[in-house]
Amino acid sequence: MIGLVSRLLINALALILMTMIVPGFQLTGLLTAIMAALVWGLVNTLVRPIFSFFTFPLQLLTLGLFTLVLNGCMLALTAKLVPGFSIVNFPSAFIGAIVLSIISLFLTHLLK
Repeated sequence: MIGLVSRLLINALALILMTMIVPGFQLTGLLTAIMAALVWGLVNTLVRPIFSFFTFPLQLLTLGLFTLVLNGCMLALTAKLVPGFSIVNFPSAFIGAIVLSIISLFLTHLLK
């Protein structure tokens, strides 16, 4: 349970940092960041495997680079589901997903 809460807080902090770094994002507050981190985790757990299954030929064709597009789509879906979290356009979502993954990875290793 503690691991789940710590992962949620790490993702919320990563979302806040990502919105400061990447232009095109709007996040209204800490509670919104925590809610977005929760939805981001649920989307990646429940929806992303389905999309990965159906886009597997594209992932093979692009040698896995289409996964970056898929991450951007999952971040855009998260922004649609969470009020107070918005993305201006898809290129911002694409770059934001990359930056979010890097920040989350860094924070996870830093705090463990």
